This record gives sequence, structure tokens and C-alpha cells, in this order.
Amino acid sequence: MFRTSSIIIEHLSKDRKLLPLLKTLEPYQLMKRKNVCLRLCASIMSQQLSTRVAEVIFKRFLELYDGNEPTAQQILDTPFDKLRAIGLSNAKVNYVQNVARYMLEHNADDKQLNKMTNDEVIGFLTPIKGVGRWTVEMLLMFTLGREDVFAVDDLGIQQSMAKIYKLDRTDKKALREKMIRISEKWAPFRTYACFYLWKYKDMK
Repeated sequence: MFRTSSIIIEHLSKDRKLLPLLKTLEPYQLMKRKNVCLRLCASIMSQQLSTRVAEVIFKRFLELYDGNEPTAQQILDTPFDKLRAIGLSNAKVNYVQNVARYMLEHNADDKQLNKMTNDEVIGFLTPIKGVGRWTVEMLLMFTLGREDVFAVDDLGIQQSMAKIYKLDRTDKKALREKMIRISEKWAPFRTYACFYLWKYKDMK
């Protein structure tokens, strides 16, 4: 059950540095999406690509299944060369197939993942080769609709926080520690704070 935007804004407003963003940017509405396996594969496909290119490749991917969302078994059964032909690198094809295989081997589905805590989801999915913590954090936010995720290693989040909070980005370890410390005051709505920080970056 998602909170109303007024409750979230009231809580985040306690951070005076964040307050100007809350006043000028529209609040973000979280939503849950089905087919976790497909969303995870889509996230892998989009890595290091522009949004436009990622959308084109994902559209081609769905066209392999007549525009329908494929199951993990269908993805795994798709020939390697067919996946390469839509614009995926060899590595990404392997990673996508790794995801499908892992989900099948562990009988993992949306219901199972929705019952897990954030840390449990991260611990469950990061053993898949090609799936890192950042990828799972994006899944937690955009697919599972979790309200309290902080993507500390996201470049856009780092850039926005460095500007807003006047943080030094030269020492990566110190930067992460400071970011995590700042983010603690946003809990349990850190996901929403991340959306505001992304929007702030897009405005610059």
C-alpha cells in the first residue's frame, strides 16, 4: 500500500536541502509491475545505453514473441543468434539467459519475490552473473514498487547529491558514506527522494 504524496513530502521536507526540489517538482507515483524475470532482463538490456536505444532494443525483443511478454522458459528457449540479432552483445545475451535459467531453477516468481525484504531480494538475485546490486535496486523501485530503496552507486544520484549537499566526489568511499548518512533521514521514503534527485539532474 503506497502512502499519499502529502505524507511523503511532509517527511522529506524535514531535509531543508531537499525542500526546494519538493516545491518545484511533481511527486512520483510508485507502481508495481508483473513479470519480474522480464523486467530484470530488460534492465540488463538497457545497461550503458541511452533510453531511446534501450527502448528500440526492448521493442525488438518483444517482437520475437509477437509483442507478448515472454516467460522465463520462452526466453531460455530463444536461440542465442536470434537474441544477438536484435542488437544485444554476446555478454548481454548470456546475462539475459542467465536470468531466465536462474528463475526457472529456483522456481522464482513474482509472488515469491514480493514476499521478500529488499535485502533478501538483493541477496537472492545478485548471484546471477550479469546482475549487480544497482540492477536489483532498479528492479526494487520500478517493478516491485518498494518505497525505501537508496541507489547509492547510481551516477545520477551521486551527481545530484554532490551539488545539493556540496559533497566532494574525489574520495569515492567517503562520498558513499556521506550519501548514506544523509539518506537515513529520508527513510522510509528513500525511493521517492531518489526520483527527486534524478529529476533534478535532468533539469541541469
